[in-house]
Amino acid sequence: MAAGTDTGPAAPQVDDRGRARRRPALSPSRASDFKQCPLLYRFRAVDRLPEQPSKAQVRGTVVHAVLERLYALPADERTPTTAHGLLDPTWADLLAERPEFAAIFDDQADADELRAWLDTARGLLDGYFELEDPRRLQPDACELMVETELDSGVLLRGFIDRVDVAPTGEIRVVDYKTGAAPREIGEAKALFQMKFYALALWRLRGVVPSRLQLMYLADRQNLAYAPDEAELARFERTLDAIWKAILHAGKTGDFRPNQSKLCGWCSHQAFCPAFGGTPPEYPGWPEPDAGEESALDRAD
Repeated sequence: MAAGTDTGPAAPQVDDRGRARRRPALSPSRASDFKQCPLLYRFRAVDRLPEQPSKAQVRGTVVHAVLERLYALPADERTPTTAHGLLDPTWADLLAERPEFAAIFDDQADADELRAWLDTARGLLDGYFELEDPRRLQPDACELMVETELDSGVLLRGFIDRVDVAPTGEIRVVDYKTGAAPREIGEAKALFQMKFYALALWRLRGVVPSRLQLMYLADRQNLAYAPDEAELARFERTLDAIWKAILHAGKTGDFRPNQSKLCGWCSHQAFCPAFGGTPPEYPGWPEPDAGEESALDRAD
């Protein structure tokens, strides 16, 4: 098993300070943002306005990190007891790395509240073990960063929770979801993400993944999908169109709001014209990267 990067041959550029500069890229999260609301894309990818993470998002990040650590262990050690034992140290390490995560608890929170929250993460880990036995699996990669350039010039970049490769060469893409299994709209968004990963792997490895598997740990449900070449070719054209629209908006600064039921979950209503707000002055197309995903993007 490997954890790391699966990319094309292009080397990163370097800025005048010697730091790696990556080209603007399209990630599944940012593509979904633009489809949902172009202004939301701008706030997140261009202005990079801060957002307070929710307890559910941070819990998802913790659970993903525990599962990554679990698969780094020998197969016979991948038990529920081991996973439970990884929970506290993983949370401590994430808190040291991302101290802002502490803000999900107010100043009045006590040890019992933290323990109750960690217990909900423990329940999600139990849900994972009801769906599969990790002792029987040898993943090809966990938390794999994929990056590839399409023929049109669109650079795709994303992180895959797990890639399994059968002895016969078939590829399975696995994504852990710590929220509830979605209804129709949420399911389409989840499959959009998985098709993105499938397309990236197809272009990198020359093999269409035979199975895309979403594991909903809270509901103990699997959602599986089998893509084909024709479908992924159509999806590639969809991503081309999204990226062209993003670049056009990036040049003009014309990122328009798109009101929907999802506005109620948005952290940026104070800056949104649809709610009487005024966006910050447009800073121009960002460098080095307008498509970066964070761990929180992948923690749903």
